This record gives sequence, C-alpha cells and structure tokens, in this order.
Amino acid sequence: MVQGRNIYKAVSRAVVVCLAFAIIACTPQPETTEPQVSVQLWSVKDEVKRDFEGTLTVLADMGFDGVEFAGDFGDYQQNPEGLKTFLAGLGLQVSGAHIPFEMLDDEHFAATVAFYQAIGCDTLIVPYDARAFDAQQVTNVVADLNRLAVKLAPMGMQIGYHNHEKEFDSFEQTTFWDYIATHTDENVVLQQDVGWTTYAGKDPVEYVKRYPGRTLTTHYKVKLPDEVQGKQPLIGQDTIDWSSLIEANITVGGTQWLVVEQEEYPNGLKPLEAVKISKQGLETYLEARK
Repeated sequence: MVQGRNIYKAVSRAVVVCLAFAIIACTPQPETTEPQVSVQLWSVKDEVKRDFEGTLTVLADMGFDGVEFAGDFGDYQQNPEGLKTFLAGLGLQVSGAHIPFEMLDDEHFAATVAFYQAIGCDTLIVPYDARAFDAQQVTNVVADLNRLAVKLAPMGMQIGYHNHEKEFDSFEQTTFWDYIATHTDENVVLQQDVGWTTYAGKDPVEYVKRYPGRTLTTHYKVKLPDEVQGKQPLIGQDTIDWSSLIEANITVGGTQWLVVEQEEYPNGLKPLEAVKISKQGLETYLEARK
C-alpha cells in the first residue's frame, strides 16, 4: 500500500513537471533583437566634405547597415527625398543624427523635423552642450530634453543626449550623467559614448546596466585613458570588454544600433582605413556570439 502511494506521488510530480515545461514552451518568451551596425559620419568628416556620395558608397561596401549624420549632407542639404533615395540605393538606413538644441528651437523645429522625417531618421541626439556639466545649468539641459521628448513623441521621434568625459564629473553625490539620466523621461535616449566613458575612468558596461532600455544607440569608440600603454584606439586593440558590452547592450540596454565612431587614426591610417579596422574588430566580437 505504501509502495503504491509512493508510485502515485512520483507519477504526480512527473506530470506536474511535464505540464510546467509544456506551459513554458507554449508561453511567448521575451526576444532580444540583434542590433545593427552604423557609422558616425564625423569619423570621416573630411572625406564626406570632399566626396559625399563616394564616401558613403565606400562605407556601404564595408557592410555597414546605416549611418549617423553629423550635419553634412553633401548636395542633398535641401533635398531630403533625394538623399533617402540615394541611401536606399546603397542599402543604408539612418540610425540617427547629431544636432544641437538650436536646431530644435521654435524657429527651426518644424523644418528640422520635416527634413529628418523625410530621410527616415527617428532619433535626434544632442552631441554636446557645455551646460550639461555645469552645476548651475544642467537642470536646463534636463528641462530641454524632457520638453523635446514630449514634443517629438507624436511624430514618432525621440530626443537623446551623448556624453563626453566631463559628464562623468562629480555632481550631487553622483555624476552629471547620472543626474541627467535620472531626471529625464525614460523616452530620452542615453547615447553612451563608451570611449569617453572609459576615458573618464568609468565602466561602460555598468552604465548600460544602470539604465535599462535607455541606450537605444551606443557609440562604439575607443578613447584610451592617458595612463594606458601598448594599446591602439581601434576596436579590438584596446582595453574595453567588448563582449560584455555587446551582451549588456542586447539584453539590458535595448540597443538597436551599435554606432562605430573613429576620431583617432593611429600609425598613419587614413580615416576610412581606421573605420574599416574598427568595424572588422567589432564584427569579430559579434560573430563570437553566434
């Protein structure tokens, strides 16, 4: 009789376990989306000025999925529809654009939004503002970001802010960057520049994890701290833990675009050559995840 009850209990437990696994298998699980790879055109700013179409064609041939604009549109400055057609022909998307706050003031807002909507850009990032690391002015940056987040939302667009090293200076028992992050709407994109984060002595992986879902685009750039020797400002030849950063971006940050930015060109490399090496370095880490 005891043996029979034990068999019954064992079978019952097995049934429960099987049912639990069946429920899990049938329940949709959260999906992580592999981010696409873009390039910040500031990396090749002189080449863009000399030959806009030729430079973007070279970048497309490197295998980039998109470009992030920095205010130069070649002969398409007044022709966003033509620019969109040109990009589509190269298989390039617009991952975002760097623009100053002034381009979104009352005088310029409508024209700015119309241009970027026409080229398929839905993420506008303020690349620098000295007020952001000024104890008397940072609240104004926060107010501007929150105001623009509300104003852009009905148009399907987002505003964001991009850090340099000074945003990691101390402010109110934390940093200016943390203050901006914790006082802005969750729809404000925190475009972390991991090179500047590292240069400031902070951990870029920690900062992705600290603000889940906020790093929709991330600048993948190397800016070596002054004390580092024997490394190069190229992805894969530096000090950043790229594998952990990619994992954090994908699983925590909600990152849609990894934006390669190259501002230093070691060993006599030309800008396009340095960009290509950094992209190849990034691809090595991305391939390792598969």
